[in-house]
Amino acid sequence: MFTEEVDLILKEVCLEIAKRYEIVFIEIGVEKDHVHFLLQSVPKYGPAKIVKIVKSITAREIFKRVPTVKKQLWGGEFWTKGYFMSTVSRHGNEDTIKNYVKNQGRAEKDYVKLHKQELQLELF
Repeated sequence: MFTEEVDLILKEVCLEIAKRYEIVFIEIGVEKDHVHFLLQSVPKYGPAKIVKIVKSITAREIFKRVPTVKKQLWGGEFWTKGYFMSTVSRHGNEDTIKNYVKNQGRAEKDYVKLHKQELQLELF
């Protein structure tokens, strides 16, 4: 599902979300049929809220900019209902999450890194 055109739009939209919502996209990576995000945000957004923001805005913009995508999808939904999320805190481990995202891809050639940014020690 992820073509070069959709990849580019996804990255652009995510970077716009970053400006508007105080969410830093540390890494965005895609495979043929799914996306991996490594995010950093301010505490005012809970994990479920961040997922809702990212999924709703990216889907709306991709459908608007590439209308044929919606026709190709089963049921016309860009994202599935589910997601996996892990958080970092004083009890979590940032390196574990970084390695999880870094090591995605059934084969190394399947995973395409669209965006990479360093962690910010101070947010906004």
